[in-house]
Amino acid sequence: MAARPEGTPVWTDAMFTDVEGAKTFYGDVLGWTFGEASSEFGNYTQAYRDGKAVAAVVPPMPGQDGSPQSAWCLYFASPDAAATAEKIKSSGGTVLMEPMAVGDFGSMCLAQDPAGVTFGVWQPGTHKGFELEGEPGSYTWAEVFTREPEKSDAFFTSVFGYNAQKMVDDTMDFKVFDLGGEMPVLGRMRMSPDDFPSEIPSYIQVYFVVDNCDQAVDKAVSLGGQKLFGPMDSPFGRFAAVMDPQGAAFAVIDTKTTVGEMPEMV
Repeated sequence: MAARPEGTPVWTDAMFTDVEGAKTFYGDVLGWTFGEASSEFGNYTQAYRDGKAVAAVVPPMPGQDGSPQSAWCLYFASPDAAATAEKIKSSGGTVLMEPMAVGDFGSMCLAQDPAGVTFGVWQPGTHKGFELEGEPGSYTWAEVFTREPEKSDAFFTSVFGYNAQKMVDDTMDFKVFDLGGEMPVLGRMRMSPDDFPSEIPSYIQVYFVVDNCDQAVDKAVSLGGQKLFGPMDSPFGRFAAVMDPQGAAFAVIDTKTTVGEMPEMV
């Protein structure tokens, strides 16, 4: 597999105090199966769809205080995690976990942008990232939800060299980032105080493809999850945002069911 360009979303994982519960939930909602926990790397457990790696779940690290809030973390590709960490710092971000090697799988670091959006950086070794994308049960898209869009825009374009285009829409402040005119790689949404209570921090929302959005939401709710938004039709697909029983938010989208014209970008 060719290396993904720097700044391309390449992997996602989440930390759960109840890993078995998370495996049951995502197995039922997204059709995932799971590999053996890697005790050498904190019982990191990969998720698969149709035998291809799509994500991972992991328990809290030993000694972590309290019960950390479960959340999906998106990792961006980097040819040099240490160099990217320096760009994060010089662009006003914060490195939460300095670059570290994960066996021969690759190197990673965790960081926040100046608006508090947490994300990861992944320098691939033997682990190249997603083995399946854009198909049911796999990653397809992500959006930075930020209360300070000017700070997030400046940061992500500085660190990863994105081009930015704004959607022509008076009802929302939404931008799309791309790499050199190629396909868009990331969206950015301003969090309106009317729609997002102050206790919800800025974050990245990860989208997973499903065959039927409404059925996936119903399944998530029946398993103890919570519907946050939608289902809603769009030119990109029918989608909804949900929260799993342990508090990790994500989105599901049926990309085959599209309604309306593609929005104009400037």
